[in-house]
Amino acid sequence: MRRHSSPPPAPAKPGEGTAQRSDLATLKTLLPYLWVYKWRVLLAMLCLVGAKMANVGVPLVLKQLVDQMNVTPTHPQAMLVLPLGVLVAYGALRLSTTLFTELREFLFARVTQRAVRTIALQVFRHLHALSLRFHLNRQTGGMTRDIERGTRGVSSLIAYTLFNILPTLVEITLVLTYLVLHYDIWFTIITACALLLYIAFTVVVTNWRTHFRRTMNDLDSKANSRAIDSLINYETVKYFSNEDYEAQRYDQGLQSFEGAAVKSQTSLSLLNTGQSLIIASAVTLILWRATQGVIDGTMTLGDLVLVNAFMIQLYIPLNFLGVIYREIKQSLADMERLFQLLDQHRDIADKTDATPLAPQGAEVRFSHVNFSYESTRQILFDVDFTIAPGTTTALVGHSGSGKSTMSRLLFRFYDVDSGAITIDGHDLRDMTQRSLRGAIGIVPQDTVLFNDTIEYNIAYGKPGASHADIVAAAKAASIHDFIESLPDGYASMVGERGLKLSGGEKQRVAIARTLLKNPAILIFDEATSALDSRAEQAIQAQLKEIAKSRTTLVIAHRLSTVADAEQILVLDHGRIVERGTHLALLGAGGLYAQMWQRQQAKADDVPVSSASLLA
Repeated sequence: MRRHSSPPPAPAKPGEGTAQRSDLATLKTLLPYLWVYKWRVLLAMLCLVGAKMANVGVPLVLKQLVDQMNVTPTHPQAMLVLPLGVLVAYGALRLSTTLFTELREFLFARVTQRAVRTIALQVFRHLHALSLRFHLNRQTGGMTRDIERGTRGVSSLIAYTLFNILPTLVEITLVLTYLVLHYDIWFTIITACALLLYIAFTVVVTNWRTHFRRTMNDLDSKANSRAIDSLINYETVKYFSNEDYEAQRYDQGLQSFEGAAVKSQTSLSLLNTGQSLIIASAVTLILWRATQGVIDGTMTLGDLVLVNAFMIQLYIPLNFLGVIYREIKQSLADMERLFQLLDQHRDIADKTDATPLAPQGAEVRFSHVNFSYESTRQILFDVDFTIAPGTTTALVGHSGSGKSTMSRLLFRFYDVDSGAITIDGHDLRDMTQRSLRGAIGIVPQDTVLFNDTIEYNIAYGKPGASHADIVAAAKAASIHDFIESLPDGYASMVGERGLKLSGGEKQRVAIARTLLKNPAILIFDEATSALDSRAEQAIQAQLKEIAKSRTTLVIAHRLSTVADAEQILVLDHGRIVERGTHLALLGAGGLYAQMWQRQQAKADDVPVSSASLLA
């Protein structure tokens, strides 16, 4: 199998190459997505305040109810009067709390879901806009896990912050204000000190625990990447009977994740114990002061009930506040990785004044191009040639000589280090990437299909194409009869990466897809490597006719398939060492002639026209 001209870089570790974002930076990134619906946000906040005011009002009404029904020597007939007004007020406040809360949820639901949708779509688009170099350095499984956790973290952060933290802070403020105005200062001091101590303890310990969560994220992404990589390469695993080896590798990741999770849970127990101790101490002191006040006659039983109800209302959300804060920190850690993807620099970006490509003949020229994937290893050296409009140029050479690299440069997956590549005299860097790639069609050696129907995969060359156009492309690629023979016809599923089809069938689907695209420039990268001679002969006539009006670049290993090319370029270690027609190169007796003699010695077949490669 033909090797890439440069080995793919080693996979980067999660988060590698990106600076760690602060929580404040993450929040600043999120806020604009929420503020798009600012009126909904403001109305939801008003409902939030209304719900908490009603909730704080419940203990106040309860105090009035207890005081009115309290039998004392001075009020012996208190039990004989039914406080209807107080009862109605109590019920109305309870109902108001629920109504305001549900109205807040109703108003904010669209804000949350639209923010998640917008962010996920923006990250998805950004990832497609990043260069091939970025994707070769990443493990897809880990990256998709980062996106999944990050979008879930957005929903969690909004819910926890606006529906838990903020309401609790509003309620605390209202309760403290009431205590200051109506009771002994010690009630306020004890409550405030407990709150400050609780918050400080929670923040310090949770910040200490955050690195456990980040470690868990890294290990989880790594284990998931290994699992997906193994499953995608299912056949290779089976070929070498390496099921146990893959299971061991996966278990290594799970074992590391297990260790980090145990540490996280252990530290969580410490946090919960400390929080409970602070709350229990504060509630005990508050009830002691209230009970003493009743004994001294400075407080009524209603006051005791009121203070106790306040403490219960604060205790429940406050105790939950620690959990919420931990969840917020975890959500921020998850979102950090998501927004780091948005922070990735686009190596290949359109200029602000880039113009769409409108091919006029589609002359392709490489002008003294030098290129390297890495600064320490140059791939192409002073490559200079022109493909005249409507002609076929073939690139031949040993594996690793740089042939496929030139097709990637023509698609502008990378920018050249020096020199220029032009189409009709226009530098690729001066035109929009979308129009450039829309004008070029490629049939690669390794065809990868989407896990969808055959019709979908052919139509991918021109989304929205009619069924008749899809059938016409399939017929031109000589795959229509095969498709019709399948039980589900064009609705047949091709499987993950097209594994349900043979290599030749996949390449014919790829050819049909490219024909449907109808590009001005064609690239065939070992396009018939998986086709037998009969399949080649079946489609060479149609494709030869189609290629007449297109500029065609053929990357070939079998020299017999490019014998009729108008120009053959021979690459050796990234340099063009020979160029000319088939006959001229044979007559020169150089590297091309040597390659031809070796291939003829290995095969009995006779030369076929270059159009067969276009199959």
